[in-house]
Amino acid sequence: SALSWARASAVCLNFNCMLIILPVCRNFMSLLRGTSACCRGDLRRLLDKNITFHRLVGYMITLLAVLVSVAGITGFVITLALVLVVTSSTELIRRSFYEVFWYTHNLFIIFFIGLVIHGAGQAVRGQTPQSMLLHNLSYCKDHYNEWGETAQCPVPQFSGNKPVTWKWVVFPLGLYIFERIIRFWRSKQNVVITKVVTHSSSVLEIQMKKSGFAMEPGQYIFLQCSAVSCLEWHPFTLTSAPEEPFFSVHVRAVGDWTRGLFAECGANRNLRLEPWQLPRLAVDGPYGSAAANVFHYHISVCIAAGIGVTPFASVLKSVWYKYCSPSNDMRLRKIYFYWLCRDTQSFEWFADLLISLEEQMSERGKMDFLSYHLFLTGWDETQAAHIAFHCDNDLDVITGLRHKTNIGRPNWNKEFRYIADRHSGTSIGVFFCGPKSLSKTLNSMCHLHSSSDPRGVHFHYNKESF
Repeated sequence: SALSWARASAVCLNFNCMLIILPVCRNFMSLLRGTSACCRGDLRRLLDKNITFHRLVGYMITLLAVLVSVAGITGFVITLALVLVVTSSTELIRRSFYEVFWYTHNLFIIFFIGLVIHGAGQAVRGQTPQSMLLHNLSYCKDHYNEWGETAQCPVPQFSGNKPVTWKWVVFPLGLYIFERIIRFWRSKQNVVITKVVTHSSSVLEIQMKKSGFAMEPGQYIFLQCSAVSCLEWHPFTLTSAPEEPFFSVHVRAVGDWTRGLFAECGANRNLRLEPWQLPRLAVDGPYGSAAANVFHYHISVCIAAGIGVTPFASVLKSVWYKYCSPSNDMRLRKIYFYWLCRDTQSFEWFADLLISLEEQMSERGKMDFLSYHLFLTGWDETQAAHIAFHCDNDLDVITGLRHKTNIGRPNWNKEFRYIADRHSGTSIGVFFCGPKSLSKTLNSMCHLHSSSDPRGVHFHYNKESF
């Protein structure tokens, strides 16, 4: 039975090791997004879950590795590398000690090298083809006590099986090597920082230019700052629109790397550095994300929590540019935008964009195109009394917008029911960027308020994941 378990687990291990690299080949995933076969809703949403699939395959590899007997030093090495990679990939480590996650994750190189040469020792043996020809298989399998005693069942001959793992992983590894070559080439391209702006709530805006850079709304890039770390790359959503002459990101100082970037840009000391004093940045991307699918629906609902608003900054800017274009051929006809923040300072850097959009929509008589709802979730009695005192003002006392800021958390059941009643018989895209707990609530709301009738209203949930 041990031989059967080892062989079965080894084959499944090979198959999963082939799969685990594909979801993290960013350019390959972007290529799939652009093909006609994957441009439709359900398949597109599956591509948005590439990191989740990557994690699930990793867990399966861990389970299968436990079932495979250890064969020499390579078995020990790949098991040790796998344990370090998996344990450092837990959410607690990734959130609190990203550098630990980043560096230990690169042990996958050792894991795959050990995996490829693991079978070279031919520890798992199998009956030779010549020996099997001498057996009456249908008879011998039920009479193993007679092996070596009858002509039908001579003593079987065994030999070590030739290693086959390389056949499973050669394609994904080749694809990944090609992926790394593309990333290396991109990292050497010159990036010019045109503007650095410090916003409240420890948010830094960096505007950049790069030759040949072409983006779509809602996409994201990876940034590397050699002055902070030569090896670390961090993902950031683009907050600019493709129609603008630059591309930008908003970075919040929440970890060692982001705080280091703040220091290099002089933001922590409120210094205004000259362009030649700014750090050198390398950019990899852009890559597609769920928010880029906003344009594939007639009605879209965009929900953000805190800094999760960044994907929708790019989308809202681009939507408005397209909407005002004489050659407007957008499928999108209506956007519902929800933004939840704990404190008033978080609204400041993004409120300017909303004020600009509101003024332009008012001038063109298109106020119904964008319906936005802002919620202040971390408030006290003093703030609530101040807001209530200015409730009759034409503009909101917090944001300066015509739409008033709501206090507390939204009643999602009520909000979804309202949207469903107004747009019956429509497929509605719901896009979210924020914490996992709220994501579960929104996903359940989409299922609850989607009609069982194919001709009724249907909510399609899309979540940002990096």
